Amino acid sequence: MTKQLLNVRSRPTDKALRIHGTIARTLGVAIMSGKYKPGDLLVGEIASSERLAVSRTAYREAVRILSAKGLVESRPKVGTKITPRSKWQLLDPDVLAWAFENEPDLELLESLFELRNIVESAAAGIAATRRTYDDLDSMRDAIERMAHYTLATEEGRQADQDFHATLLAATANPYIVSLTTGVNAAVITTTIFKQRERPLPRDPVPDHLRVFQAIADRDAVRAQHEMTTLIRLARQDTPVRQRSKPERAMRQPKRSRVA
Repeated sequence: MTKQLLNVRSRPTDKALRIHGTIARTLGVAIMSGKYKPGDLLVGEIASSERLAVSRTAYREAVRILSAKGLVESRPKVGTKITPRSKWQLLDPDVLAWAFENEPDLELLESLFELRNIVESAAAGIAATRRTYDDLDSMRDAIERMAHYTLATEEGRQADQDFHATLLAATANPYIVSLTTGVNAAVITTTIFKQRERPLPRDPVPDHLRVFQAIADRDAVRAQHEMTTLIRLARQDTPVRQRSKPERAMRQPKRSRVA
């Protein structure tokens, strides 16, 4: 399994990544998919680097990337251990991408859309009372680009991110604006995921138009309602199967060593 899981040269996109980034992504995907459990210990860097046919420096840098994102922690005489999920930086763009590399955990997916609803719906209501004409111009332009390019293209997805970023910026609340990177990471990751096997089942542009019109009309209650509806429909467009639970006998011991 180790060779299959950690074949860092198995995908064409790996060529564009530095080797330690590739190792970090591979390990990150394994952690987010549940193949590695909180409490599991990674084997030492010497054994791991030899097994992966990479330098110890590259492996060490990969572990540092994972540590910076809260996925692992290293302690003297203990080793590198997978941390509890409560420490994971779940809105980090890389961590989100790793979570959606395969079938994401259903609980995490529901929680992600719940967070979006809490933040973006309230933000839409605030934006309706504080938006400027420049904000409206930017949001209108983003919707027009979404309609022209569609979310099946990189240009269309960028327009979608621009819309949501402008909406948060229109609140003029620096703490809400600071959530832009996380919100946009959630938007782009789920958008790409739900088109992986089939096209989007419907056009999301009208949903964005309704949010925009409510903000333009300075109707805070309607803006919040329309954003809640947009997020609910986006969740419905993201079908995910419940990840099967491994048999008790097949589960690794809590402190097992993994590569």
